[in-house]
Amino acid sequence: MTTITVGDSLPEFNAETNQGDLNSKDLVGQPLVLYFYPRDNTPGCTNQANDFQTHLKEFEALGVKIIGASRDSLRSHERFAEKYDLQFPLIADPEETLCNLFEVMKDKNMYGRKVRGIERSTFLFDAQGKLVQEWRKVKVPGHVEEVLQAAKAL
Repeated sequence: MTTITVGDSLPEFNAETNQGDLNSKDLVGQPLVLYFYPRDNTPGCTNQANDFQTHLKEFEALGVKIIGASRDSLRSHERFAEKYDLQFPLIADPEETLCNLFEVMKDKNMYGRKVRGIERSTFLFDAQGKLVQEWRKVKVPGHVEEVLQAAKAL
């Protein structure tokens, strides 16, 4: 498998979200932010989701769709979205299909133990479905604002 890189097209996929089924073909035609995060209801992931929600109207004014993705279950996403009033879809990827497509699964060191998990990553696609920018090993503070600035430059 080759790593998706800037200039590549949005890969074809089908996914379940807390807002219904999703087909990647339906996402072409408007800019897209697809972000991967490790786990619902953890401090960093909650802050990141809340940051996207805080700026959602600004993204929408630019015509940009926001979608989050993690390995959590659909039920977990439903509770997470309800708890924090998240208005954008969250992809449930417990089999890591989408995660592997974007190569965000990495070996991590968690309290001295080796674990495999999602490396926080964000991908910005233009309206034609081309990857225009990617962020890997994302640090949450200030990240959503950086993505918003990149979206404004489209």
